[in-house]
Amino acid sequence: QVRLMESGGGSVLAGGSLRLSCAISELPGSYCLGWFRQAPGKGRERVATIDTWRRRTYGDSVKDRCTISLVSGKITLHLQMESLKTEDTGMYFCAARRGFQCSGESSEFEYWGPGTQVTVSS
Repeated sequence: QVRLMESGGGSVLAGGSLRLSCAISELPGSYCLGWFRQAPGKGRERVATIDTWRRRTYGDSVKDRCTISLVSGKITLHLQMESLKTEDTGMYFCAARRGFQCSGESSEFEYWGPGTQVTVSS
């Protein structure tokens, strides 16, 4: 059982930045890790993913504004977000799945953290 716990959310003005972190209890031999977000009344949206070989993907709405990274020693997944917009507001979740596939579909992820709220105001 992989356990995940997000931190780093909060309130920020538009144009600001935030760094989200996700503590992960263990990494399978092969994995896909991701950040997703969900705004009120909307579905869960992929923000970024990183796989076993450190290949990264980003959602179109955050491309060039976000960076996903993984620190292996104390297994922590980070999401650095810059130039935040009001539409970035939502609950942010980190997620993990076993295996080499990393399509970014939320339904494929087996393990989820409880989420951390990000609120961007103008």
